[in-house]
Amino acid sequence: MTDRITANLPSRDFDETEAFYTALGFERLYRGEGWMILGLDGMELDFFPHPEINPDESWFSASMRLKNIDAAYEKWRALSVFETGSNRPRLDPIVQMEGAPRMFFIHDPSGSLWRVMESGE
Repeated sequence: MTDRITANLPSRDFDETEAFYTALGFERLYRGEGWMILGLDGMELDFFPHPEINPDESWFSASMRLKNIDAAYEKWRALSVFETGSNRPRLDPIVQMEGAPRMFFIHDPSGSLWRVMESGE
């Protein structure tokens, strides 16, 4: 096994979180009362229960770096799991900010912000 770092994010409801990420293509690797791990193509997400989290006030975030963000964006945009406007879960368009790689943002049901960035590899 190689060394790695995984995102550790709150979940206000494991069923809600698992349903959302499963729709994105993740699969359950582990689920217990106090911990859940979901995986996609060798990437892992760890979730801990935080039922009292207010998604509008969450400051949790993580980054995902992909070789082809256009394909991921189009695939996920076609799903019916995202809300519009400022609601969650939400998918924001691809942007190019000065001095940063191209990226888009996902806001999950518990309010965590994902920066999905072009890896440049």
